[in-house]
Amino acid sequence: MYTKKVFGAWDMAKWTRFDTYRFLIYSIIIVALYHYFKVYWIELPWTPIALIGTAAAFVIGFQNNSAYGRIWEARKIWGGIVNTSRTFGMFLQDMVTNEHAEIPLSKEELHHEVKALTYRHIAWMTALRHAMRQPKQWEHV
Repeated sequence: MYTKKVFGAWDMAKWTRFDTYRFLIYSIIIVALYHYFKVYWIELPWTPIALIGTAAAFVIGFQNNSAYGRIWEARKIWGGIVNTSRTFGMFLQDMVTNEHAEIPLSKEELHHEVKALTYRHIAWMTALRHAMRQPKQWEHV
């Protein structure tokens, strides 16, 4: 599930420093071979690079759009659950009364029952939230 972690440029630089160094050394070797040792068979024409870059941009764009769609759908579903829970809480306060009770309860007992049901529902929502935030094995395939 998307949890909106924000990482700064410094964090990203720390995590990717070894790959960056490896790519930098590789690039320096290729440029040195081309310019100083006249190894011209290394050069690549720009057309295939541009086509592959454009195709990669389309694929990544569609994947981002798909991911955003899933996130938005999850937000709508969670919003519906929260709104229904609020309605449930209001119904508890309005409907748990002695009106149809065979054995009437005191105000304090009724308040305690409403509070217990409300807390149980909040516990269910919290358990659901934590269950949805756990990484699933199939999400990282």
